Amino acid sequence: ARCFLAAAQTYAAAQSPEAAAVALSRASSSMLQSRRFRAAEIARVLARCRSLCETIPDVALRGKLYNDIGLGYSQLRIFSLAAESFERALGLCGGDPERDGRREAALLQNLGAAHNALRSFGTALGWHRRAAVLHGALGNRRAQGQCFGNLAYACSQLGNHGAAAENYLHALQAFRDSGDLQGQWQACEGLGAACFHLGDPQKAIGHYQEAL
Repeated sequence: ARCFLAAAQTYAAAQSPEAAAVALSRASSSMLQSRRFRAAEIARVLARCRSLCETIPDVALRGKLYNDIGLGYSQLRIFSLAAESFERALGLCGGDPERDGRREAALLQNLGAAHNALRSFGTALGWHRRAAVLHGALGNRRAQGQCFGNLAYACSQLGNHGAAAENYLHALQAFRDSGDLQGQWQACEGLGAACFHLGDPQKAIGHYQEAL
């Protein structure tokens, strides 16, 4: 991590913002993995990287860096800055349809998850829906199941338990299609909770038993 930080200073002194930003991004990733750095130190590195991004003319590089910054802030649980970074990255998608489609789907999924974490569930709904549609179009059923699960959770937090149950069912089918056992039991647990709120305790018990 310290090597990347030193490299970033060298590149900044040489007036190469692209190389400096990449070095800072790698430094923050290394710092997060090492667990030897305080959150405030890592946040400062991410902030420096974010400020450099605004001066980078290469759209693809800028988009990748904003995405990496968003992931870093998510790990630090600074979800407001994570969401802002993901939105900036999303606005820079649009080159190669297949590659950017996958990147866009991941960004939409990350944006929805960040807004769930911020408890801004109404805002999260749109991101979850767009992510689920795009992951489905790309044939990524496991990721689509995760989006349906996130959407169901947001619906449940907004008190719409019927929509939550419907989306947990979609998630369960997607996880079955992709062989994701952990996803299946999580979807079953969510279905159980939704059925309980909908006044059907027998069905709720059945889903809880399936989760076990």
